[in-house]
Amino acid sequence: MAATVGVGRWVLHIPGCTSLKSKRMVVNSLRDRLRGEFEVSVAETDFQDKWQKAELSVAFVTSDRKLADSLLSRVEDTVEDEARARIIERETAFF
Repeated sequence: MAATVGVGRWVLHIPGCTSLKSKRMVVNSLRDRLRGEFEVSVAETDFQDKWQKAELSVAFVTSDRKLADSLLSRVEDTVEDEARARIIERETAFF
């Protein structure tokens, strides 16, 4: 059985942030929630020096493409549900 790698990337606008510290609170909270709920790898992959912009990327491996589609969809729903951030760009891929 072949493995499927799922990757998601979201660029977020975080309008309420007035410092890197306040941005980190939002990003770290969302990152920890995604890790805990979905058991995926999550990292802030760009815009570390911007107060109101962040890029979060997730990756995971599964044995089933259908499961990968479902998992990535649920992860994206959770990112969309974050009231303190708005998705301004998104990208997903499977390998």
